[in-house]
Amino acid sequence: MIIVIDFGSQYNQLIARRVRENRVYCQIEPPGIDVDTIRSLKPDGIILSGGPASIYEKNSPGIDPAIFDLGIPVLGICYGMQFMMHTLGGKVTRAKKREYGFAALGICDSGGLFEGIEANTTCWMSHGDSITALPDGFAITAATDNTPIAATANPRKRLFGLQFHPEVAHTPAGGRMLKNFLFEICGCRRTWTMKTFARHTIAQIRDAAGDKKVILGLSGGVDSSVAAVLIHKAIAARLTCIFVDNGLLRQNEAGRLKTLFKQHLHLNIRYVNASRLFLTALEGVVDPERKRKIIGKIFMDVFESEAKKIKGAEFLAQGTLYPDIIESQSAFGGPTSIIKSHHNVGGLPKKMKLKLIEPLKLLFKDEVRALGSELGLPDELVWRQPFPGPGLAIRIIGEVTPARLRVLRNVDAVLLEEIRTAGYYKKVWQSFAVLLPIKSVGVMGDKRTYENIVAIRAVTSKDAMTADWARLPQKLLAKISNRIINEVSGVNRVVYDISSKPPGTIEWE
Repeated sequence: MIIVIDFGSQYNQLIARRVRENRVYCQIEPPGIDVDTIRSLKPDGIILSGGPASIYEKNSPGIDPAIFDLGIPVLGICYGMQFMMHTLGGKVTRAKKREYGFAALGICDSGGLFEGIEANTTCWMSHGDSITALPDGFAITAATDNTPIAATANPRKRLFGLQFHPEVAHTPAGGRMLKNFLFEICGCRRTWTMKTFARHTIAQIRDAAGDKKVILGLSGGVDSSVAAVLIHKAIAARLTCIFVDNGLLRQNEAGRLKTLFKQHLHLNIRYVNASRLFLTALEGVVDPERKRKIIGKIFMDVFESEAKKIKGAEFLAQGTLYPDIIESQSAFGGPTSIIKSHHNVGGLPKKMKLKLIEPLKLLFKDEVRALGSELGLPDELVWRQPFPGPGLAIRIIGEVTPARLRVLRNVDAVLLEEIRTAGYYKKVWQSFAVLLPIKSVGVMGDKRTYENIVAIRAVTSKDAMTADWARLPQKLLAKISNRIINEVSGVNRVVYDISSKPPGTIEWE
């Protein structure tokens, strides 16, 4: 097990992912974690992340210096290295020349972190401060033209520092450096698998829930589906899933999901068709935030009404993932237990007074997919692209009406059929259509038309925190456009969104 201390780096989740890719368990903790808690977790190693602060700034983050005397290997990255050097008696100053981007790295000590790595390689720098003097016992192990102390080590105390970022793809040998830390220095073993995670988590759920009932809001997405199967394996029929059809789903989606759930999941599911409630409430509403709030409130009302019918339910299950925990400062304090008291999580009413079970809260999205495959879920569920809770309502810019929903559903169906046929469904993170609130002039059958414009959006991403527009083949885009205009009544123009995130978002609303 490895602990990553989060000093605010934009790459802290990436560090954890890189460790887990080597089948070593890793969790992120705040700088405020105390030494006794670290001891109780029994980590094989500690990684201090980078961060945007300067070590000399007021209220710059830090951790109890006693971690350097625990006998546990520590790797400091960027700010983490500077904190280590400053704390142990070295000197950190504002660099005369800031260093951002690629840098040629010269390695002068081929052992430790650099075992098996060529003496001259490339690294990715991102810093404005530099170490100018090392603490006793440390030696320079690598340098760049701009940064004489680009890496350092105290092998006797197993303390290591890298001024650059080994976790990013721009440092080609970074993966090997992290492997050297994990296996050669920390002595980790490759035991982190979804098979062992499933076994341990099922036992935890069974122990936590006892003989009580659990309810879960099933959306049909991979997160809630995997959570449902995991909990069902633990407590069987004492799990009741509630599926709310809000009338804002894709074409034939409610029926398709019902069939999938029945054939593959064998769960106790309550289906609630609340389409009329949602669509009536959305009449005349244009503002995207109002849409979201209306949909959220009605969902809560419907869910609560159904939950009351389940006598003896004491637990609410959710498909919360690790990035949600990391990004919530209130969640810091050690995401080590699988159960906690319900405190209006997800906006559900406090009066429900349910305890919360989040069996996936230590996993990243790719790990959830791997777990789903391990549990035997069909590919159609495991690889289902993310779909927003408010559904098509936020992919219709402007008012949501049955007629506009019908147009978007037909467009969306054509798009997804072509994306799947071309083999791109798993290659992109999301692919969907957006119905715009404007019309344009066209010519069809020698007649003038004045019809809707739809935008196609396809993005690549690993975790949706950042995303880039997908470079779909022009022939594929042409076929999609041609089919939509010819087959979907009311559309005469198709455009392609080539915005990245940031500055844009994946969804339009």
